Amino acid sequence: MTRGGRRSTVPSPGRLGLLDENARENLAALGWSSLDDVDLLWALSRAPDPDLALRALNRLREREDDPWREIDALLHTSKPFRGRLLSVLGGSDALADHVIAETEAWRLLIDDAMPTADQSRASLLAAVDAVPDPSADDGDRTFRAGVTGNDAVTQLRRAYRDQVLVLAAHDLAATVEDEPVLYLPEVGGRLADLADGALTAALAVAIADVLGDDPLETRMAVVAMGKCGARELNYVSDVDIVFVAEPADTTSARIAGEMMRVGSLAFFDVDAGLRPEGKSGALTRTLESHIAYYKRWAKTWEFQALLKARPMAGDMSLGYDYVLATSPMVWDASERDDFVPEVQAMRRRVESLVPDDFKARNLKLGRGGLRDVEFAVQLLQMVHGRVDASLRVQSTLDALDALVTGGYISRDDGANFSASYQFLRLLEHRLQLQRLQRTHVLPDLDDEPAVRWLARAAHVRPEGDKDAAAVFRRGLRKQITRVRQLHEKLFYRPLLDAVARQDKGLLRLTDDSAKRQLAALGYAMPDRALAHIRALASTPGRTGAIQSMILPELLEHISDAPDPDAGLLNYRKLSEQMGTTSWYLRLLRDDGVVAESLMRVLGTSEYIADLLMRSPDVIQLYSIGAAGPKLTEVDSADVAKGLRASMRRAPDLKRAIAVARSHRRAELARIASADILGLMSVQEVCQALSMVWAAVLDAALEKVIEESLRTRGTPAPARIAVIGMGRLGGGELGYGSDADVLFVCQSVEGVDDSDAMTWAQSIAEQVRTMLGSPSADPPLEVDIGLRPEGRNGPVVRTLASYEAYYRQWAEAWEVQALLRAHTVAGDADLGLDFLHMIDKTRYPAGGVSPESVREIRRIKARVDSERLPRGADPATHTKLGRGGLADVEWTVQLTQLRYAHEYPSLHNTSTLETLAAIAEAELIPADQVETLTEAWITATDARNALVLVRGKPVDQLPSPGRQLRAVAYAAGWPQEEATEFLEHYMRVTRRAKAVVVEVFGG
Repeated sequence: MTRGGRRSTVPSPGRLGLLDENARENLAALGWSSLDDVDLLWALSRAPDPDLALRALNRLREREDDPWREIDALLHTSKPFRGRLLSVLGGSDALADHVIAETEAWRLLIDDAMPTADQSRASLLAAVDAVPDPSADDGDRTFRAGVTGNDAVTQLRRAYRDQVLVLAAHDLAATVEDEPVLYLPEVGGRLADLADGALTAALAVAIADVLGDDPLETRMAVVAMGKCGARELNYVSDVDIVFVAEPADTTSARIAGEMMRVGSLAFFDVDAGLRPEGKSGALTRTLESHIAYYKRWAKTWEFQALLKARPMAGDMSLGYDYVLATSPMVWDASERDDFVPEVQAMRRRVESLVPDDFKARNLKLGRGGLRDVEFAVQLLQMVHGRVDASLRVQSTLDALDALVTGGYISRDDGANFSASYQFLRLLEHRLQLQRLQRTHVLPDLDDEPAVRWLARAAHVRPEGDKDAAAVFRRGLRKQITRVRQLHEKLFYRPLLDAVARQDKGLLRLTDDSAKRQLAALGYAMPDRALAHIRALASTPGRTGAIQSMILPELLEHISDAPDPDAGLLNYRKLSEQMGTTSWYLRLLRDDGVVAESLMRVLGTSEYIADLLMRSPDVIQLYSIGAAGPKLTEVDSADVAKGLRASMRRAPDLKRAIAVARSHRRAELARIASADILGLMSVQEVCQALSMVWAAVLDAALEKVIEESLRTRGTPAPARIAVIGMGRLGGGELGYGSDADVLFVCQSVEGVDDSDAMTWAQSIAEQVRTMLGSPSADPPLEVDIGLRPEGRNGPVVRTLASYEAYYRQWAEAWEVQALLRAHTVAGDADLGLDFLHMIDKTRYPAGGVSPESVREIRRIKARVDSERLPRGADPATHTKLGRGGLADVEWTVQLTQLRYAHEYPSLHNTSTLETLAAIAEAELIPADQVETLTEAWITATDARNALVLVRGKPVDQLPSPGRQLRAVAYAAGWPQEEATEFLEHYMRVTRRAKAVVVEVFGG
């Protein structure tokens, strides 16, 4: 009876799944057209690509040595041979070419037994007539070849391809016939054994090439690293190695280099990049030199690489000494101070290596790919292996088994991840076999022929009404989705199960091991973190159940933030405050974007965390709307209108100020959240902050006046306007900026100026007092320090008084300050009259006088020398430092004073807009304007990031460390590039300082 119960009739090419237009002719050429051929025809139909296999069979038939009669007989009589030959011809273009090109290669598929590691090594050594070197001890793999040069490479390439052919044929055979399935551990192990034999032969050639007949006086060990070291190698992969030599002299280096050259030409890329100091380090080192390097200089990733070290060729006893000496260092690495940031940086670096176009298709580096599994398993090994020797194994699957046995991963999770990993590795193997090329990229899932081939090569079969390709797509989605949650499963779900003391597949994660795990994930205070997790997971009722469901994913996101400890604490405080609020946990559960964004914010910004505690509704804006992120769908002008309207409706002044604070708090939370999530530019942030400040001032002034008039029972004796100065006037407020203002009044007809002034002063003082009253919100300080006569002058002046003062008494710095004056609140007509009045002062006819220029330069020099805080670093002080905000703004303002009378475009209060006008007028070379613009934006961005991270106004950038990583992250840089962020800041401001010196003057 035929396999699958098929009828014993000769099937047509269409029924066999043959799509090639020449399929019928190709079958006829083989003579497969009778009932005796039915089983063989159906076997052909099961090949990964039946058309490819059929064409290869005809190429075999047409060979001059005419092996076809013998092959055809075996295909009809031997199912094992049939399975091996048809599957390899239909599964690999490259191996099909090898079978056809090499006369006797097909005969290697007759034997049911696979060669042992010793037999494979012997075949490779025999290809170059290698014999044991006289210097070799028993058990060593040090040989000397009789064939060298190009001939050796040719012979080794052929012998190695023969061995790969045999393994691939046995690996693929089960897709065609009922042959034993080779699972990943066996395939990876055999490939690693084959690599050992190959490099042993390459070393034999190298010794002969370098030494000729001279004796070998160097002990040299070749140590396998990476997948080869762990005996889980791919079909086509770099083989990572390290050389140990005694002595490590020029001869050993020449032999090592020649071995790598021969191996790379004949087999696969041989990479010694994992050696100490990488590609810039010596190719060979003594054992003592290796140990000294690892003790003093090695980074965390180098210890992670040592986890898989295994002697493979050469002096095996020296190789074992190397592993014995370095292995203990692997398990101490997690105690290093830089372990956590380096591990986190490695994880992010891996994700960043994948081009956007291939992220969804990269089996190795994409999200939910192989590297996710391998990285997580290795990290858990390094964390817990220090105290648990059972975890000190090399392969990923062995490590998963050990982690399950040790109770660090639940039994179900371990089994699921092992299955997912093996499935993805199987696909990787099949992709590489197709053309014997190193690849990890899946075909486009819309490419039906490619997906069909891969599905069949992976032994995926139709199910019900779904063909193999559809079943494959569904299975792939399932596996990748499962692996995408890898860190949640491997790191956080066991923590929750442990704190809840639930029996999850005999999970035995203790508090100590849970704390070690948390420490490795970036928590500086793992005991407190564990307490927070326990508290959240044990919340009574449905809230606790939802927390237990979503916590693993949330904790994963928090661990990616610069300060996981603060993030987890903030999340606990926020959750406790929200209590049973229905939308809160439901939103975090159902919207992954909101969950990830909120955890990123809570783990980075104390400033935003504090705001969200009192304005939690802003969290709902973290989701994506029809037009994009909801955080940026809000119009600041609409917020300002709403704030004014709400204050007008408030029954009294106290309530009105509370309403203003509430609106401002929510708007600050929205702006800061959009900022830290990279949704708003620096300019947009500053404009929005300025707009909300102006709205608060305007609404507060209006409400205070309304309350006063209600009490007085008479009309207002004066009009009042508020003039924004400094950053408020320029529309360039930062998070830590005060509101610099001037109050101006104008008595109404029939009212004495002194009465008007008295009333206006009471109004201004009440506005300042009410807004500046103590609060948990960011302060609302209204600063009037820029008024005429400073602290000794009246809080409010009439328009005429201001005009007289500026005409007679204005000093150079006061004229300079007026350059940023702009109406922000109160009577708009009065504000406009004030601006027209001061235009004569701030834009003087003929430009500023030489005496004023000298005075401005003198004041600037005094500011530079006296106002920089003691101990501050002038290279990284964002406000007063070299090339910082003050330098740029003073330079722009001096240019305005010099040329604004001639160029109306310079009548602008914004630093950035004025710089653009200066460039357009060609008053300063364009490249210098660009330098100043970049410095202002860079310094403003850094200053804002400092406030977001620290929660208070700060101007000094921190030195390298956790805090700098947080500031860099808040400014939009990856954490691992914090040093580059600092260097970029100093480079930009240094260039700006050079421009300032040239343009502003000394």
